[in-house]
Amino acid sequence: MSSIARVRSLDHLVLTVRDLDATVKFYESVLGMQHSSFSSPKDPSITRHALKFGVQKINLHVSGHEFEPKAGTVQPGSGDICFLAEDNVDDILVRLHEKGIQVLEGGRVVERTGAQGRLRSVYVRDPDGNLIE
Repeated sequence: MSSIARVRSLDHLVLTVRDLDATVKFYESVLGMQHSSFSSPKDPSITRHALKFGVQKINLHVSGHEFEPKAGTVQPGSGDICFLAEDNVDDILVRLHEKGIQVLEGGRVVERTGAQGRLRSVYVRDPDGNLIE
């Protein structure tokens, strides 16, 4: 069966969050993302928020104040995201421990398989409980 379209890459995804400020602080200080805000194309009086990294971004919807259209069932903490980092994962693990951030999987680096092959990963949770690899 032929497809209707062929996906090339990910542009953005949306996370529904309880506390915008706590989310921005986590992603900026832990993952080096950059917070940006922009006007909604549908209603310029509405300010939207995103976290940029590389050529991708995560749009943020505050729980109870989501933008349409949205996922069928929105819920803070339901995300499971794997990021590729520029830094050595062993160095990341040390810095996470130094900042007192709980590392899952026994607090260590674990072997996994991602879209590009073998990965050495660490797992943490963001302020909403999303699983971040």
